[in-house]
Amino acid sequence: MESIREIYRIGRGPSSSHTMGPLKAAEAYRARTPAAGAYRVTLYGSLAATGRGHLTDKAIEAGLAPARVEIAWEPEKFLAFHPNAMLFEVTDGPKAAPWTAYSTGGGRVSDGTDSGAREIYSMRSMEEVLAWRRHTGRAFWEYVAETEGPGIFDYMAEVWTAMQDCIRRGLEAEGMLPGGLRLRRKAASFYVQSASFSGSLKKKTLSFAYALAVGEENASGGVVVTAPTCGSAGVLPAVLYRIKESQGLSDVKIHRALLTAGLFGNLVKKNASISGAEVGCQGEVGTACAMAAAAATQLLGGSERQIEYAAEMGMEHHLGLTCDPIGGLVQAPCIERNAFAAEMAMNAATFSLLGDGGHLVSFDKVVKAMNQTGHDLPSIYKETSGGGLASLAYGED
Repeated sequence: MESIREIYRIGRGPSSSHTMGPLKAAEAYRARTPAAGAYRVTLYGSLAATGRGHLTDKAIEAGLAPARVEIAWEPEKFLAFHPNAMLFEVTDGPKAAPWTAYSTGGGRVSDGTDSGAREIYSMRSMEEVLAWRRHTGRAFWEYVAETEGPGIFDYMAEVWTAMQDCIRRGLEAEGMLPGGLRLRRKAASFYVQSASFSGSLKKKTLSFAYALAVGEENASGGVVVTAPTCGSAGVLPAVLYRIKESQGLSDVKIHRALLTAGLFGNLVKKNASISGAEVGCQGEVGTACAMAAAAATQLLGGSERQIEYAAEMGMEHHLGLTCDPIGGLVQAPCIERNAFAAEMAMNAATFSLLGDGGHLVSFDKVVKAMNQTGHDLPSIYKETSGGGLASLAYGED
């Protein structure tokens, strides 16, 4: 597995796979061809189907600036390696080899061979990590810290700061979200209403408000942290922010929880996928819920077995979740899904803490099931906006 830095990328929304990835690919091709005056970029599959709603063309134009850019859209053509494919060609300037790149989720770009991936973890399954834990008596976050090196805590501090800043901006912002769906921001209203509640209702409302704040910032092109993607970026910070406030926890404990959450996200990325275009929203929001459930359980004093159980439930109860953004925008149903997944993560943590951590389905097995389910889903339910809620007309009641 790669560094969890690849799970937590700080950048602008609305999509890690459709905005951050294409921008990174365009910048890379521009660096190879600095003298080019014009380019043709062909988008395939999911990138072409929902690219306009995700600002894919704008991201590519920014990455290739100041050159002229012609965008070609091929939504019906899917390349074998990954549904998010793009072909870069120079049309004016010194001859250069064309380049096919793939945005594989979480802002990651591949040339189709994955030869650039630098794996630093020797273990590839939760079963191996649990065996290591039994042998050493150490925690999940300690395994991550040991593997990543001391600099990872500085990065987690940066990640946590960016997450908190995003929530705070989102709680202050009001008005209409861009994109034509006529959706108004709700986070500020939810946050104000929470003051009228008490007990569990207040906590639930705050959880919703925090997740909505991040989702709405992401939909507006604001700075978010992939966890593991932009479209699912609201789940983990909402849970962490809620627990930190209610329990009065230190930032150090939050940083450790981020390490644990990153481990679970990394395992999904390695053994399945975090790309909605590849396995549906179960790979994005399902993984985010698993990560948040693991972090919450750790912060609330759970054992490693209870942490693993909570993460398994977070994924299990999102199996089969389709990726069907209306109009290709990361707004409906995406923003609300973040809010509900944040609450489900808290429920999974509570459920696991009520027992001894014993359970039937392991995290490794549920990840395998998710991967198989994702590949069995028809392509219209995997970020192409061809089916499900995405088939609804704009403005339909």
